[in-house]
Amino acid sequence: MKQALAAAALTLLVSAGFLLWIAEDMAPRAEFVAHVEPPQAAETDYLRAAYSPLHFRPAIETAEDAQCLACHREVLEDRVRAASPSGLRAETLRAWYQETPTYAGEQDTFHRRHLVTPLAKKLMSLRCNTCHQGHDPREEAQGAAADSARQDDAGFTLRKQVNPETTCLKCHGQFPWQLMGLPGPWEAHKAAFGDNCLNCHAAIRTKRHEVNYLNAAAIEQAGKEGADACYGCHGGRSWYRISYPYPRTPWPGMPADVPEWAKNRPTQSEARFLGGVAQGTRP
Repeated sequence: MKQALAAAALTLLVSAGFLLWIAEDMAPRAEFVAHVEPPQAAETDYLRAAYSPLHFRPAIETAEDAQCLACHREVLEDRVRAASPSGLRAETLRAWYQETPTYAGEQDTFHRRHLVTPLAKKLMSLRCNTCHQGHDPREEAQGAAADSARQDDAGFTLRKQVNPETTCLKCHGQFPWQLMGLPGPWEAHKAAFGDNCLNCHAAIRTKRHEVNYLNAAAIEQAGKEGADACYGCHGGRSWYRISYPYPRTPWPGMPADVPEWAKNRPTQSEARFLGGVAQGTRP
């Protein structure tokens, strides 16, 4: 009797388990959803950005300002401090460049003074790659390797720096009065020449300023209005004790004899500055 009851109980348990399995198998199942990674933010890898082809030749030679400013816009949005750490307020002081007669306006930052201030827009047409020409990814400073570019017109330093002897010196060198045969510095003797550079340069070295980082027509007009516009870039803002050896581009009526100091001068500007020469003012 006991064996019969045990067998019946076992049969009942097996039947109940089978029914539960059937019910679970027939129940509606949730739709399968493939695993999807959550959306990722744009990649911000520093090395990928630092070694972008845009930072090197040849891409940097044709780079547009908009491409540079996509990452470096702070150079135009930055402003000078309202007050120095010692409490001196900017509006009560004058920066060195505000002492030049051709600068007008409040103090401004380095890049803005060269790109977007009224004087920069009127007389210049500087671009980011006028000064920034990239660097060799194999080395930190050009000229360090035997086969790398020299530190001259064909070689610039570091991605974020420039070779000042081939950029800054163009407009921030000394006034070479000795080469011009003047009795002394322009500031001391300009009255003797009517404070007018065109008294001589209406006929001498008349082929000038025809490079794509300057607005030649606007510069010539400014020179007619006063010598301060000329002197502003030819000695008036000198950072260096030397002058820039400008190319001696041939001009109509140029004497056949070449002065000793000019015998090693090039006869035209670097090739990259000759394409798309700017005329007049830019927008």
